Amino acid sequence: MDAPPVAAPLVEIRHLAKAYRRGDQVVPVLTDITLDIARGAFTALMGPSGSGKSTLLNLIAGIDKPDSGELRVGGLDITRLGESALADWRAANIGFVFQFYNLMPVLTAYENVELPLMLTALSRAERRERTELTLSAVGLSDRMKHFPNELSGGQQQRVAIARAIVTDPVLIVADEPTGDLDRVSATEVLAMLQKLNADLGKTIIMVTHDVNAARAAREMVHLDKGEISGPAEPTH
Repeated sequence: MDAPPVAAPLVEIRHLAKAYRRGDQVVPVLTDITLDIARGAFTALMGPSGSGKSTLLNLIAGIDKPDSGELRVGGLDITRLGESALADWRAANIGFVFQFYNLMPVLTAYENVELPLMLTALSRAERRERTELTLSAVGLSDRMKHFPNELSGGQQQRVAIARAIVTDPVLIVADEPTGDLDRVSATEVLAMLQKLNADLGKTIIMVTHDVNAARAAREMVHLDKGEISGPAEPTH
């Protein structure tokens, strides 16, 4: 009896390199990165400041482009996309969670979460249903009409997570999502990410310098001086 086919990784990185220019200087940030991330994974990218972990996350999310190498997400080599096509791809496939939430202060929680849906073909009623369901999923049904300055840090980050998942993205990228939160709020946000991964099968890549935050992931990838310093290892 034939063995079942092995699913291709969601993210396939081959010999990726990135450097930045400072005047006449070329500063290498990533060197010959080769890495696979499975569909449905929850992976923490760890490393000291300057290790290249945020740069790698930005490349995977299509925010930045590498100098060389291949980077496939869902089988598509996104390094070959032009700026307009890359922007469309990000909008359709990537959900972003940032350290400082990046919410629009003049919009309510509901309006912040609905915002990405304004770029879709959904009707107003469909947007309302999707937005309300998503806010309910992160436990904020009773905070829909509140503005960001009326919410705690943990609640603001949950609004940001709702905004990241409302379009049903293929991949969620989180850059230090607990870095601005107290311990209790950080625990709540990490539990929310774990739930999205376990219950909805969302693939999550999270940059963190916090070992405790990284333990919420299912595997860790360590970077040091622009290189992977060890293979992915399970966290539990």
